[in-house]
Formats: sequence, structure tokens, C-alpha cells
Amino acid sequence: MLSSILLQAASSGLSIGLITISAAVAVIGASLGIGRIGVSAMDAIARQPQAAGDIRTSMIIIGALIEGATLFAIVVCFLALP
Repeated sequence: MLSSILLQAASSGLSIGLITISAAVAVIGASLGIGRIGVSAMDAIARQPQAAGDIRTSMIIIGALIEGATLFAIVVCFLALP
């Protein structure tokens, strides 16, 4: 969804400020999401210590997917610069 918004902003010739704000929103959203993943994983490990390895693996995979989407959004913002 964010990528389509950024592409629309780039095609309509919006200012650099709006594109920069869009990149900042993408990074802030990713940091909040990864923080929430960490909190949830620590809660799950505290409840079931024997499943720590599986939970940690899932946490790392999900974090990497979020980072990939964020990197894509930032690249789109850079490509949208005039």
C-alpha cells in the first residue's frame, strides 16, 4: 500500500519534502513493527522456554521480511526524487 502511494506521489511530481516524509514514515513503521515482534517473541519464550529456538527463528524471518519491505519503500522514495 505504501509503495503505491509513493509511486503515485512520484508520478504527480510532488515535492522532495513529501517524498522525504514518506520515507520517514516507512522507517518509523518498520521500527515499531520490529519492536513489537521482539516484545511478542520474548513473551512467548517466557511462557514456553522449550520452544525458544523455533520462536527465535520465526522472529528473525519476520524481521527480515519487514526490513525488505522497508528497503523497497526507501528505494522507491529515492527513485521518485526529481
